[in-house]
Amino acid sequence: MSLIQQFFMAILPKSWADDMRKESQEWRIRCCSCGASKSVWDVGGIRWKAYGVKRTLVHCSHCGGFRAASVERVPAAA
Repeated sequence: MSLIQQFFMAILPKSWADDMRKESQEWRIRCCSCGASKSVWDVGGIRWKAYGVKRTLVHCSHCGGFRAASVERVPAAA
């Protein structure tokens, strides 16, 4: 868990912290070059109470180098 994740998990009420973790795990960062993806939570980020698709520049651990990436919500199967 990243430092920022630890900070928010410590100060928020447990129910909010659990919701933040669950929702952040539903958001995926997908490399636009190779299609590899990881959850926002797994890469040390937080995306909570957010909407829409975001484009950003990230270092892809799969294909190497800095690549354009899409941050998209993929809800867990209920």
